[in-house]
Amino acid sequence: MNEILDELARRRAGALQGGGQRRIEAQHAKGKLTARERLDLLLDEGSFEEFDMFVESRATDFGMAEQRIPGDGVVTGWGRINGRVVFVFSKDFTVFGGSLSSAHAGKILKVQRQALKVGAPIIGLYDAGGARIQEGVESLAGYAEIFQENTLASGVIPQISVIMGPCAGGDVYAPAITDFIFMVKDTSYMYVTGPDVVRAVTNETVTHADLGGYRVHAMKSGVADGAFDNDLEALTQVRRLIDFLPVSNRDKPPVRESFDDPVREEPSLDSLVPADANRPYDIKELILKVVDEADFFEISPDYAKNIVCGFGRMDGQPVGLVANQPQVLAGVLDIDASRKAARFVRFCDAFEIPIITFVDVPGFMPGTRQEQGALITHGAKLLFAYAEATVPKITVITRKAYGGAYDVMASKHLRGDLNYAWPTAEIAVMGAKGAVEIIYRAEAGDPAALAAREAEYKTRFANPFVAAARGYIDDVITPAQTRRRIVRGLQNLAGKKLTNPWKKHDNIPL
Repeated sequence: MNEILDELARRRAGALQGGGQRRIEAQHAKGKLTARERLDLLLDEGSFEEFDMFVESRATDFGMAEQRIPGDGVVTGWGRINGRVVFVFSKDFTVFGGSLSSAHAGKILKVQRQALKVGAPIIGLYDAGGARIQEGVESLAGYAEIFQENTLASGVIPQISVIMGPCAGGDVYAPAITDFIFMVKDTSYMYVTGPDVVRAVTNETVTHADLGGYRVHAMKSGVADGAFDNDLEALTQVRRLIDFLPVSNRDKPPVRESFDDPVREEPSLDSLVPADANRPYDIKELILKVVDEADFFEISPDYAKNIVCGFGRMDGQPVGLVANQPQVLAGVLDIDASRKAARFVRFCDAFEIPIITFVDVPGFMPGTRQEQGALITHGAKLLFAYAEATVPKITVITRKAYGGAYDVMASKHLRGDLNYAWPTAEIAVMGAKGAVEIIYRAEAGDPAALAAREAEYKTRFANPFVAAARGYIDDVITPAQTRRRIVRGLQNLAGKKLTNPWKKHDNIPL
């Protein structure tokens, strides 16, 4: 028996070495941790249970029969984050560059299916060079099967991808289907085709970073939901995110003990909105002052900054927050902001996370670039997301709510449960100046008359009371009491039951 145990220990030690000490040192030299080191940081200490440590490639072509490394380039299994079960896979760049083979894909498929069956989140750590060329169609088949499992799991269990090195070719589509993608600055990149292919096909010379680095995807394309300075920070932040999420759509989001007074008032909010309607202010100040202990996990902070999305807690209960940002483009809704917020709203609805919306929006972005880029379709995504959502929805209009953007931002007409307004709210088709120039076009040559008309329009519409008189606003509240009203509203809505008509699936405007 001792000999058998010694053999097991020897094999385990070999598997734990991955591609060997030289390649581990090369990984460290690039500022990257190994696959196993990453899992040690991500999971609660001592909680990791590994699957398929001894799985090897079955390929024999192109000399692969002589290259057998236990684990085959990916570490898989399950563990716990703050006591809750999660399933994980971590690509090992020290073994065949983390490339995907049939055996490698099989390991990932096993944890995907187990996560779906158990009802637990799955987290993928990516650091790989794409498909294993020596296996040809076998590796392509593996990718497609992984994509299929990603799709079936969507909306059932949270799926999180962390790009910690290269992620190219077929590898990029699995993260794209997942709920959140995070990148590590300067060591990670994502693209469908690499610089060499781009140069061969288009004669364009481009670097890895310029083609698919974090500045591209976390700031411009919106593919990534955030970027962190190093592996440690990325994994720490993923642990933080998991704390806001339910383990599956069969469970409620985790309620944590809060030491923040649920009915706390914030007198400083009474002066947050400037007297000049054209002056900006920071909507994040409002968010931080109303959520528990100023704890806010922002999603895509560097993309579409004119809208803010993220998670917080109200009296210990996780909530999703969506807010127009007056500091950027006056908080206008454009293509990028609409896409960003729509996806976030749909995630919250899928996992029974109440949605709090703060509105200060002058409308949709005008211009040929926006119209030619299909602003209508992208704006409809946000409209569709809010209209479809059945979770508790509480909306607070802080200042401007103009035109169709008023409707889109979780208005009472889209089944908003509680719709509040601050006294500074302005709910109208458009701003006073623009409205008067259209309505009283015949008086365009008389500035004094137009000024009087504008003052009249402001008196009539630049306040929340017309909407309140029609029941579109449930109450006009004191800004200082915003936290209290939201917390009490959530308590009131705790038993909300609302279902949409039966359908195989919807047809959201993509």
